[in-house]
Amino acid sequence: MLHIHDWLMHRSFLMLLLVVNVIGTIYGYIWYRPQLSETPTIFLPFVPDSPTASLFFVFVLIAWLRHTHWPLMEALAVVTLVKYGIWAVVMNMLVFIVTGELGWAGWMLVVSHGAMAVQALLYASYYRMSFIHVVVAAIWTLHNDVIDYVFGMMPQYQMLAQYTPQIGYFTFWLSIASIAVAYIFSRRR
Repeated sequence: MLHIHDWLMHRSFLMLLLVVNVIGTIYGYIWYRPQLSETPTIFLPFVPDSPTASLFFVFVLIAWLRHTHWPLMEALAVVTLVKYGIWAVVMNMLVFIVTGELGWAGWMLVVSHGAMAVQALLYASYYRMSFIHVVVAAIWTLHNDVIDYVFGMMPQYQMLAQYTPQIGYFTFWLSIASIAVAYIFSRRR
């Protein structure tokens, strides 16, 4: 009988997870295409939050399939998958509360982004990141918050525009919580 450890790290399951994350990453970058076409070049790496988070996890999966670890990618993946996974679920639920409706794409985002956060946590015991890797991921993530909410590059949810200051405040504290999660995992190895 396979234990969860055997199942999560089974090569076939990692390959399936890799394919799913590659497809999700590509879809995410396509979803951001309209916003990216209006984004100043200097901000391009920081605008497509969720697909970049899943791209970090793609690199983690590739490393594991090669029987190695890329600790910086692990730190970036866990911080950003937890943050943007939860963030997108909350924003889409807020859209539902404000407008009274959420189309199929919104529900798909709730499920897929919820899965992003879950996969980050499911693999927590496998990460080999150190404190310095978490620091670099924290700098990336907090810098991204500044780009989003100081320079106005956050994901476009027009129906939530009136709540931008509150969303920015929530996002900052979600970043801190996600960094704390990564720090805790880095200490448990």
